[in-house]
Amino acid sequence: MACVTSVEQFTDPVAFHAEGPVWSPAWGGLRYVDMFAGDVLSVSNDNSVTRRHVGKVAAALRPRASGGAVIAVERGFVLEETDGSFRELSEVWDDPTLRMNDGGCDPQGRFFCGSLAYGFARGRGSMYRLDPDGSVSFVFAGATISNGLDWSPDGRLAYYNDTATQQVFVFDYDAQRGFSNRRTLVEIPNDKGSPDGLTVDSEGCVWVALYAGSAVHRYRPDGALDGVVELPVTQVTACTFGGEDLGTLFITTTRENLPSDVQPQAGAVFSFRPGVRGRPANVFAG
Repeated sequence: MACVTSVEQFTDPVAFHAEGPVWSPAWGGLRYVDMFAGDVLSVSNDNSVTRRHVGKVAAALRPRASGGAVIAVERGFVLEETDGSFRELSEVWDDPTLRMNDGGCDPQGRFFCGSLAYGFARGRGSMYRLDPDGSVSFVFAGATISNGLDWSPDGRLAYYNDTATQQVFVFDYDAQRGFSNRRTLVEIPNDKGSPDGLTVDSEGCVWVALYAGSAVHRYRPDGALDGVVELPVTQVTACTFGGEDLGTLFITTTRENLPSDVQPQAGAVFSFRPGVRGRPANVFAG
């Protein structure tokens, strides 16, 4: 796939900091977060957007096998029940200088979410795992801006971004042993933006949103660049596949760090048909 600029604007720019898009038929389509508003946004059939407030921060979400959603909030997790009510779980920490940022479910249905320091202090972020029984485990430390997490189609690899490092990492992954053998899949040149959210398609290729890079890159499992999707705004945050055939790439953007009088489309969701399909989102088993 060559460089492509034919993205379409899918929603109005109703979010300040749109992040974490996820498609689920159980929801009737696409959901994402307006992170600093603390809201979960749902896209209707006419592409209009409704929002529900869940806390000071809404960081990431995934569908639940039993219905509803699991949502990462500032210092922990909230469960959306089948009746639409929210049930907040115990805080994971009480340090006001840290917050959750991005995450995803493994093939076994555990929800992983990484944290960061509000001031982006190096190495203060960590990865946590929420199990279906509601217990939370510490996974690893030393991250700065924990971002973009997804698994290969066979579940044996996990891809992960620590934005501050400019690197997309790949781990070996095992349900019992977890993450191991971290290595660099690709290092993003500074002038191309910084790796933010990511998703893995049905062919095992990794789509990486480039914050301050006006683009999404597709990388093969060997790290070779296999395509570039250009956007009309600079701050690109995350991407996911959706639509009935999982053939549409939805891309979130933000107004963060932009003057108010530039890039009026920033904060919108964009869409693109790349000619490959994604995979159904891994669901939380709790």
